[in-house]
Amino acid sequence: MNFRFSLYVGFRYWRSRKANAFASFITFFAVTGIFLGVCALIVVSSVMNGLEGQLKNRILGAVPQLTILHESGFEDWQQQIRLLHQEKDLKSEILGVVPSATTQGMLQSAANIAAAQVFGVYPELEQGLSPIISHTYSNAFDELTADSYAIVLGSELARKLNVRVGDKIRLLSGDGVVYSPFGPVPSQRKFVVAGVFEMGSQVDGTVAYVHYQDARKLMRQSPEEISELRVYLDDPFKAAQIGPKVIENFNQHGIKVTARDWRDDFGHLFAAVKMEKNMMSLMLSLIVAVAAFNIVSALVMMVVDKTTDVAVLKTQGLTTTSVMNIFIVQGSLNALLGLSFGTIFGVILTLNLNSILNTLGVSILGAGQILPVQLSISQLVIIVVGTLLITLIATIYPALRAAKVQPATALRYE
Repeated sequence: MNFRFSLYVGFRYWRSRKANAFASFITFFAVTGIFLGVCALIVVSSVMNGLEGQLKNRILGAVPQLTILHESGFEDWQQQIRLLHQEKDLKSEILGVVPSATTQGMLQSAANIAAAQVFGVYPELEQGLSPIISHTYSNAFDELTADSYAIVLGSELARKLNVRVGDKIRLLSGDGVVYSPFGPVPSQRKFVVAGVFEMGSQVDGTVAYVHYQDARKLMRQSPEEISELRVYLDDPFKAAQIGPKVIENFNQHGIKVTARDWRDDFGHLFAAVKMEKNMMSLMLSLIVAVAAFNIVSALVMMVVDKTTDVAVLKTQGLTTTSVMNIFIVQGSLNALLGLSFGTIFGVILTLNLNSILNTLGVSILGAGQILPVQLSISQLVIIVVGTLLITLIATIYPALRAAKVQPATALRYE
């Protein structure tokens, strides 16, 4: 009953016109601050999620997410993959496992020279797993056959070398070096440009694909031997947890392997993106914190204004806890008002962000590109709950001041 009474009185105080115009202004400013802070947090977090997801697809789809290495080669890699898929902990995490060969090489054309990471693949096994295939012009991967010595280049790499489909380039590999009286001689071979892929990321300028057997021959290794397996994951960000499990699975069958994942080459990039995302969230959270301090100011003024009322209520038997609840309810209602409108407008703005930008004629990423947006329900819940906690904590100090009002002192001159 006491809380119901506190709720009733707090609601009446919240609805009533403020005698102090300055207190009303501070209350309005606090509600507006929470509204803007929550709205901005939702929009910016969703855009950062979209950019991170797009970066994950464009980069981690083009490079090995998890690679299993065996020095002497796998005797029966297909059987080992079947055993891997039967593992309960890995079955849902692994999309597929295919043979792969990797070498660092130099690409030389008539116009220029460039360094690249060259992957040897079986195109037929990559179907449905590698997003590179869907981002390749003219089905170029179909041209990658054994002994064809065809190569698929990233779009930026092709522009740098100034080559087109059908042109020949020389590929020099750092593996398979032989030593002559004149020093080390790298393995090299002429390849025909079969096509170009474009992922819209930095891998377009550093990655090339050839057939697996052609890559092994270039590296002066047996074309039939499989010593490297490329693992496609449902979530590449879980590579650090899945890698040790995969190694353990191989070890249980007497196969000693090592593993490396995408973090070795691109971990710093995603760490920078994550740090930027966290800093943006922290900066926008300060808006909510400032608004919470304004709630403190508004409630302190309300406590001063209602001192007599509180004293009268305490003389009639209202407990200290009930007095605190009155002002906690009043401050929480202000917070809920700003939070509700901020959440609604933030979600609507997020879901219609690209339409709004197109209407305004604003292009953030350049002409023809839409801003990636990914609204996360879990983040939305964290923003809402976090805002409620911050504002609830902000109401405690004014409520304590109200609870400490002494009726005899407050009513002395009334």
